[in-house]
Amino acid sequence: MADGVDFSIVGVDSLLGKLFEVSDDLRRRGGRAALRKAGNIIVRRAQQIAARVDDPHTGRSIEDNIALRWNGREFKQHGNIAFRIGVLHGAVLVNHPDLGENAPTPHWRLLEFGTEKMRARPIMRPAMEASMNDVLHTFTTEYEKSLDRAIKRARKRSQPS
Repeated sequence: MADGVDFSIVGVDSLLGKLFEVSDDLRRRGGRAALRKAGNIIVRRAQQIAARVDDPHTGRSIEDNIALRWNGREFKQHGNIAFRIGVLHGAVLVNHPDLGENAPTPHWRLLEFGTEKMRARPIMRPAMEASMNDVLHTFTTEYEKSLDRAIKRARKRSQPS
């Protein structure tokens, strides 16, 4: 049901050169921080769209439930750094559901994909598409800064006092 997004980054030769200078652990740590900052751009954009689409008179807010989460399964199985961006809580409401802040919002799927009688008013896909350039720019600049700091620390440690 969910589409994955795969892409390759071309034209960041300085970043690729720096990747070979640092250890795998430092690469992953910096990559995780950079990817989180980049992912937060999509989250903020999705929250803006959800605020426009969601009914303010209901007790549940889709905007409050949009979140970025670390994908530990992908990291453990394949070693890839990944975050999941989506709407929290399950698809089915329990009896007497909460109407407060961060209450489950299973109706977001109806808005995102539409129904037989209602056209789709997507939230997540337009958020990703509208902010892809900003995400790539943020990721590459933040990751490069992180690698620069790691290289600087490594050189500082290797110099005799």
